[in-house]
Amino acid sequence: MSTQSLTIALCAGEASGDLLGAHLIEAIKAQRPDAKFIGIGGPRMIAAGCESLFDQERLAVRGYVEVIKRLPEILKIRRELVEKLKQIRPNVFIGIDAPDFNLGVAEQLKAARIPTLHYVSPSVWAWKRERVNKIVKQVNQVLCLFPMEAPLYQAAGGRALFIGHPLAQTLPMIADKAAARERLKLDTDIPVFAILAGSRVSEIDYMAPIFFRTAQLILRELPNAQFISPYATAASRERLQHYLSQPEFEKLPIRLQAAKADLACTAADVVLVTSGTATLEVALCKRPMVISYKISPLTYFLVKRKIQVAHVGLPNILLGKEVVPELLQHDATPEKLAAAMLDWYRQPEKIAQVEQEFAALHEMLKLDTDKLAADAVLAEAR
Repeated sequence: MSTQSLTIALCAGEASGDLLGAHLIEAIKAQRPDAKFIGIGGPRMIAAGCESLFDQERLAVRGYVEVIKRLPEILKIRRELVEKLKQIRPNVFIGIDAPDFNLGVAEQLKAARIPTLHYVSPSVWAWKRERVNKIVKQVNQVLCLFPMEAPLYQAAGGRALFIGHPLAQTLPMIADKAAARERLKLDTDIPVFAILAGSRVSEIDYMAPIFFRTAQLILRELPNAQFISPYATAASRERLQHYLSQPEFEKLPIRLQAAKADLACTAADVVLVTSGTATLEVALCKRPMVISYKISPLTYFLVKRKIQVAHVGLPNILLGKEVVPELLQHDATPEKLAAAMLDWYRQPEKIAQVEQEFAALHEMLKLDTDKLAADAVLAEAR
């Protein structure tokens, strides 16, 4: 073990990155208790020992309009962060997700001969594949959560390492539906459906009315069915409550559940989920699902032309085939969604098959992610 002091710079732009950063800090400290951590982090990274030079909340912006409004402030933070890190000269810099912010920081620090890594590859396999050529120049190495990502960087002459997905590390390999229902105080012998309408308010505005109408149609077929809808933030709970308080939905037997999405999914017979990272969480809970998404017609037209993969749901992309149905845009109707949900419910043999597929997916993604990331960071530090 080196006796020289070790300073590690990290930057996480939002809550998911804060969690990854905190785990990474703990894994590095296990090997180098003397290491110092500095950069931008949220409450978890700060609790793990990172000195945050700026408030992480100032970087956590979503949507084109909000980004444009906040751009001068964000660019100012980036300039000041780069200047401070050039003065401090850490042994290594790790940008955690937030590629639009972090890759710009990494590029400038690499030019100043500070080693840089990017933790969590952008979705270059889905669109903007040409970005790979730029990213390999901006950073020394990319730490990838999915197995199909590293070869793209290697083919472009860069260094990349597949380190597994942290969700696969934290979620149990065997999902216990009975125990999950007991914890949530749900009857064991009634149909239960989980509804995940999205984590952002903009997603909820598009998907919640469609998903709640789907629940009404399921209820016609299965009058004793119950629905559970986990939410990630106070803002998303408020938006879901807004729709549930409308006359159309006020009698719907749906329970809002604070966080614990994995518990809600494990307890459910079938899950209705908006396309995104949540689909991977459902798969790792070994539950059958119907994936849906709807956006404005113009955005859909622009995005569709750029997509370079056959599927949009992560489980289907990772397994290389349509294991679960995807009903998008014009197909995202309550009638089609309800039919697909009931199709799963009525075919236990199909559910058993998809459980096996998802167990294989879990095995594929389950590595010692935190230690592999820490090893890569320490190997790069100089």
